[in-house]
Amino acid sequence: MKKTFVALLLAVALTLTMACGAFAEDAAAVKVGLIGPMTGAAASYGTSVAQGAELAVSEVNALGGVQIELNVQDDQHDPETSINAYNALWDWGAQMIIGTVTTGPCIAVGAEAYNDRMFMLTPSASSTDVTADKDNVYQLCFTDPVMGSSAAQYIVDNGLSNAVAVIYNNADTYSTGIYQAFKSTAAELGLTIVSETTFTDDTTDFSVQLTEAREAGADLIFLPIYYTPASMIFQQADAMGYAPAYVGVDGMDGILNIEGFDTSLAEGVVLLTPFSAAATDDLTVNFVSKYNELYGANPDQFAADGYDCVYALYAAINNAGITAETSPEDACDMLIAAMQELDVTGVTGEMTWDATGAVTKTPRVVRIENGTYVSVE
Repeated sequence: MKKTFVALLLAVALTLTMACGAFAEDAAAVKVGLIGPMTGAAASYGTSVAQGAELAVSEVNALGGVQIELNVQDDQHDPETSINAYNALWDWGAQMIIGTVTTGPCIAVGAEAYNDRMFMLTPSASSTDVTADKDNVYQLCFTDPVMGSSAAQYIVDNGLSNAVAVIYNNADTYSTGIYQAFKSTAAELGLTIVSETTFTDDTTDFSVQLTEAREAGADLIFLPIYYTPASMIFQQADAMGYAPAYVGVDGMDGILNIEGFDTSLAEGVVLLTPFSAAATDDLTVNFVSKYNELYGANPDQFAADGYDCVYALYAAINNAGITAETSPEDACDMLIAAMQELDVTGVTGEMTWDATGAVTKTPRVVRIENGTYVSVE
């Protein structure tokens, strides 16, 4: 049977019930590194992950027993910078890594960590390339194929469109992976894609893509992309008088927090995500309340991912018996075994892991209404 880790709401902190028994006595802190973009175009993702993780660390440390020391490093969403951040954490004495946050850097750092035998749990790098041929890299997020196929299924199941356009970044592994799965599932389900156009990281003018979609008769655009280009697409489509429906994925979470962005342009946008701040279960309500108190905003999916990463590692640390004295190499082997025995209930859902490092959980659907996320049943 799997050892179970369940987060329960108590008065001021989340406590844990684990099949392995009682918590360890107070001890020196286990060192956990976190790598993600704290500056640059993807800073919203990294900042949210770090804030969610910091909140979780404060909660678990308040419980007594195993303590966690968190060291956050900025990789600017750049693979080379991310490797430098990883090296800094290794020199600091990190025993495991939360990260990296985005796919390209995670693939680069994962190769280094595999050679060094450093365990990694990425909150949001969703490409299958992240875990491929690396037994030490695990994902808290679902993979790109799951996201792409789920989006196509949702559009068909809800009769949202008979003519879909797709705009994706063919220079980005995340975007391309989701697009490929979406296209394959759309073909299986009989969903018609009337336009498929691409862009690259430095694209700011989407008039060609939007014009092709409109001329092809697309009444819905699927966007397997990040929030920055999505915001440009919404603005430029509005300027040209084109008003299709939009379905996006977890990388678009954060669009409501872009400074100066008119959130009315995202009205009605549907996102597939593992987390909704509008959910009413006790875990989510507690998390949203505490996050709001600390940071003055509702948490997005990335904050929830960072939060759940800490709790998943905390459960695995306790179950495996890892201490501050455990070497990174020994901790890696211990965590690999422990993660496959966990059943974690977190704010992003119920999660289990297999030997590939992939997580099993179910995407949620939210719609943007009046500048906020609303859960969709």
